[in-house]
Amino acid sequence: MRIAFVGKGGSGKTTLSALFSRHLASTGAPVLAVDGDINQHLAEALAPAESTPVTPPPLGPRLHDIKTYLRGTNPRITSTESMIKTTPPGRGSRLLRLLGDDELHARHVVRAGGVPLMATGQFDDSDLGVACYHSKLGAVELYLGHLVDGPGEYVVVDMTAGADAFASGLFTRFDLTFLVAEPTRKGVSVYRQYRDHAREFGIRIAVVGNKVTCEDDLLFLKNQVGDDLLTHLVHSDWVRAAEQGRTPPPSPATPDASDPLSTLEPHNHHALTVLREAVDSHPRDWDRLHRHAVEFHLRNAHSWADARTGENLSSQIDPTFTPGPAALLSSCP
Repeated sequence: MRIAFVGKGGSGKTTLSALFSRHLASTGAPVLAVDGDINQHLAEALAPAESTPVTPPPLGPRLHDIKTYLRGTNPRITSTESMIKTTPPGRGSRLLRLLGDDELHARHVVRAGGVPLMATGQFDDSDLGVACYHSKLGAVELYLGHLVDGPGEYVVVDMTAGADAFASGLFTRFDLTFLVAEPTRKGVSVYRQYRDHAREFGIRIAVVGNKVTCEDDLLFLKNQVGDDLLTHLVHSDWVRAAEQGRTPPPSPATPDASDPLSTLEPHNHHALTVLREAVDSHPRDWDRLHRHAVEFHLRNAHSWADARTGENLSSQIDPTFTPGPAALLSSCP
């Protein structure tokens, strides 16, 4: 299952992305965390006790190589240069298994706090004035487009802040999007923007309240987002201590050596369980994912990519391609 965390800057979406990824990993589930935020802090959040967090080799600078690899022998893609971030897979494309034995995972995945991690890479000085961050996110979009993940496998993506996540078709590549909202008017403003866009495309969203300190905070969130409020987390001294490099304070919970989050506040630990139950409660809709991929590829082709490449990129769509596990049979080795 593919899960996105979005929200206003400072809402705590990176922290929750990390906590949820660590929670999944502690149960033995195959999980990959992806830092897709313009501010790359997910490694620190996954491993707050490490003085020097690991840094995965970024995906963004190697976008050309990633395209070449994923293109495989697909005859509908005439060259790597004509492959854009929305190009969907077809017969002959290289499809990926989560954390599989392939060069993309081998090159770009490291472990942070025991969780496999990939990152788009930072927006640096060489990009100023000549590129947008979504060009880097194209690597994540292609990765998800060519990934055949199975039941009980999880990809958790920490997305860019605000409604900027809608600047590309990446927002349609997830099974469920968690929108992290603080109990303030600014905190729920992104929710309203996201809700309207999500409904247009049938995207599942659930609001996760964060930094809730009292009943009034919770009532505010319920009044503002209604039934979209899935659960909430209370203000966490445990998280604050971890982020400051201190030993988190003890909680009433009994420590479990197999679960590094077992001493998290009981309410917050339970909230992570609620998130997983929400993710697991809906099976993957491969047809929807592929339909959105085709739709956004055609949008990009018609708006700019046909003119830039000098080709009719609608021809890259393989009408005989069947999304899902069956496609692995026709995948390039």
